[in-house]
Amino acid sequence: MRRVGVIVALGALLGLLGGVVTAAPALARGPKWQPVPDGSVTLTGFCAFDVLLAVPVAKEYFKELKASDGTTTLLATGSVRISVTNLETGKTIVENVPGSSKVTEYSDGSALLMTRGRIGFILPPADAARFGLPPLSVITGRVTQTYSPDGTLTSSSLHGHVQVDICAALS
Repeated sequence: MRRVGVIVALGALLGLLGGVVTAAPALARGPKWQPVPDGSVTLTGFCAFDVLLAVPVAKEYFKELKASDGTTTLLATGSVRISVTNLETGKTIVENVPGSSKVTEYSDGSALLMTRGRIGFILPPADAARFGLPPLSVITGRVTQTYSPDGTLTSSSLHGHVQVDICAALS
């Protein structure tokens, strides 16, 4: 569940969250929607300069669903606006990223992340290079990622396009 928490924390900071409820009817009777905490974080090593990522508008909500087979699904929905600032120059961009996401962690510890819509997207620089995507971006479309039980990103597919390369926009 810790891996899911890390994935969701990054997603919340970049507006990955929104909800498409495709869970089984037994899961749909589950818990109420809860607010996602907002905040800011300084990111080092994602761009050629440090950036401050803030969430000035965070009206997001999540719901955690647990199945009898040990699978946990986290759904999220809401309205998000992110602000990213180049800490060297002070240049800032603000993006509306109200996309949707669903994170499923299986009983073996592996996980599946699915997003759709206009989303803020973050990848560690090594994974960004491996999949040919910018480490910080705004993407329109669908993204599907799989994670191994040890938390390693094993696959990432984008069906859409990169609208904003944040590092390039702040250079």
